[in-house]
Amino acid sequence: VDSYNTRSENPTAWKHEIYRGADYLDKMFSDKAGNVVIISGNNKLKTNYISRSIDSGLNVLADKPLAIDQDGFKSLEKAFTAASEKNVLLYDIMTERFNIYYVLQRALSQDTTFFGVLEKGTPEQPAVEQRSVHHFYKNVSGKPLVRPAWFFDVEQEGRGLVDITTHMVDLIQWECFPDVTLDYKKDINMLSAKEWSTELSLEQFQKSTLKDKFPDYLTPYLKNGKLNVMSNGEMNYTIKGVHARVGIQWNYEAPAGSGDTHFAIMRGTKANILIKQGKEQSYKPVVYLAKGTEADAKVKSAIAALQSNWPGVSYKKAAEENLWELIIPEKYKVPHEEHFAEVVKNYLNYLKGGKLPEWEIPNMLSKYYTTTKAAEMAKAR
Repeated sequence: VDSYNTRSENPTAWKHEIYRGADYLDKMFSDKAGNVVIISGNNKLKTNYISRSIDSGLNVLADKPLAIDQDGFKSLEKAFTAASEKNVLLYDIMTERFNIYYVLQRALSQDTTFFGVLEKGTPEQPAVEQRSVHHFYKNVSGKPLVRPAWFFDVEQEGRGLVDITTHMVDLIQWECFPDVTLDYKKDINMLSAKEWSTELSLEQFQKSTLKDKFPDYLTPYLKNGKLNVMSNGEMNYTIKGVHARVGIQWNYEAPAGSGDTHFAIMRGTKANILIKQGKEQSYKPVVYLAKGTEADAKVKSAIAALQSNWPGVSYKKAAEENLWELIIPEKYKVPHEEHFAEVVKNYLNYLKGGKLPEWEIPNMLSKYYTTTKAAEMAKAR
């Protein structure tokens, strides 16, 4: 907070009163300084924080994930029931819905003249796919990110299949079935899931956490002096009969000049819409449109339709045959941190209205059922 308040460009003016007593949670409920609690941090503790906050009549805006295992998911179901009874709102922070690349992918997929309809896909070639590569050591807001030691404990942070994957599963639901109410008991079918670890040396752990040694709770994950973090995974499932795949990989540090990367594809009956962020894209996200040889006129029409909401968006032929690249004005490429403000604006509007959109709660449950079921299946494997 202090670093944001003192930055030279557009400094914030946040004021904070910090209480560090052992009874911090009880004090928050007894003091009732406001009617909204924002929860972030240790994911093992988060489920309890959410439930107790709701029981105390507080609205909750929580960072993902809201649940890291099937027990947490069952607790989350109860929390949503209690929130309804207490007339308070529980909501998670899905920043990627405001990422212009996914916003445009979603909009283009709704253009049936251009995209057709979403294919059903197969386990070998799913109709929709999200993959992401992240790094334990990286810069955030211009400074090295210092991670808490518990971040590397799957009992506290959660397995790789329940963390970043929350965003990817949410995007699949949000893009493929906009405003559609999902029922996880009928609409989600987990087909397979697997996981594997990333190995960290003590030196790498020290650099990432600024701790001089591995804490005792990480001992079960040590092998030959190296820390094995179960941070990587892949899940294959169907959502309303559509085959989907989500993959997550964590490396220690990105190669010079690169960073976190993402890949996404939606396969339609008439076109595919891809997002790539690899070396060929200079590690910057790029949206591509893939169609047949007769497609130039339909691409032009699809882009023209986008311009009513996003003036200045255009396209060009890519180097690869039958591939077009979206040209997105820089004004739409806002930093990730600004997406949090958009989430808060939405949440405040929901608070004023007294309710979430009808599909949001069932779809949050579907999302966390998907991630926690995948983690359960991968762990058993």
